[in-house]
Amino acid sequence: MTNIHIEPASETDIPLIFTLIKEFAEYMHLSHEVAATEESLRETLFGSKRYAEVIIARLDSQTAGFAIFFHNFSTFLGKPGLYLEDLFVRPEFRGKGIGKALLIYLAKLAVERGCGRFEWSVLDWNKSAIEFYKRLGAVPLEEVRVFRLTGESLKKLADEQG
Repeated sequence: MTNIHIEPASETDIPLIFTLIKEFAEYMHLSHEVAATEESLRETLFGSKRYAEVIIARLDSQTAGFAIFFHNFSTFLGKPGLYLEDLFVRPEFRGKGIGKALLIYLAKLAVERGCGRFEWSVLDWNKSAIEFYKRLGAVPLEEVRVFRLTGESLKKLADEQG
């Protein structure tokens, strides 16, 4: 049996978190989109207002992967939800139960915190991840479309007069 250990990240983990984010971006072919810095991570993850949380998975004391998550809210349930923003397992650790262990950890945390939902998004081309999530009992919400405003589009809308 492998020794998988998962724990919340601390502020001293910021360089490691930043490295994992860059590795994840490279895997997703999105390195050009990484605008985060160690300082921005320090402020947003461990500053006076914490916007997200990070857990780190280790296998036999080697860093194997991480997950970044935050709370959202379900209007109809009237309860908080847990939203998984990103989960990444380093390629050399895949197939060893790390991804499942991270999801189990987060599911337990959601239950402990009284969340009514545990949700995440997955890119439609990532067929292996989709099948993995389905095997765990997750259900794709085919009727939901994610919309996003960033950069100039976000600024333009914010500048409009209501």
